[in-house]
Amino acid sequence: MPISIRDALNSQRDRQWIQAQYPEYLEDLSQMSMNTGVFPASREIQAELMARWFADDSSYPLIILSNEQPVGFALVSRPPRNRRDQIDFRMAEFFVALKSRRLGIGRNAAQIIFNRFAGSWEITEFAYNKTAVSFWRSILNDYTGGKFQERVVHGEVHQMFTSANKQRAR
Repeated sequence: MPISIRDALNSQRDRQWIQAQYPEYLEDLSQMSMNTGVFPASREIQAELMARWFADDSSYPLIILSNEQPVGFALVSRPPRNRRDQIDFRMAEFFVALKSRRLGIGRNAAQIIFNRFAGSWEITEFAYNKTAVSFWRSILNDYTGGKFQERVVHGEVHQMFTSANKQRAR
């Protein structure tokens, strides 16, 4: 099954698809974070978050496609200007719909994204989200040949690495 990534920034249809999937994403996060209430669920907050995704020039909303059909989304973001000397990109959000999981779609999509946005990366997961921590460790171990750094700070796991395509994107 061919996996691809599509820029969702200028597509109302893609924005609506992400908005429709976002409650499932938040539900996944809340279940995996031991129901701490960390993740907002109100429609107003969701609408505000989506507006920021599509209005912020340092955000890159993406649709993950399998056989040309949407199955997930990702949000790549640029860090604040005071951190750009250390990190070029952050994986701010990453989601694959439940029916499309465990098929290699997320792994392939992540690799496509890393190659598309060349440079230094940071990925952060809530430490209690063991599934996400394991997922990203596995992907980064394969992608970098084990050449990534990891640290745990304030209950978050941070992985840092440089994408295989060594060009620096600005």
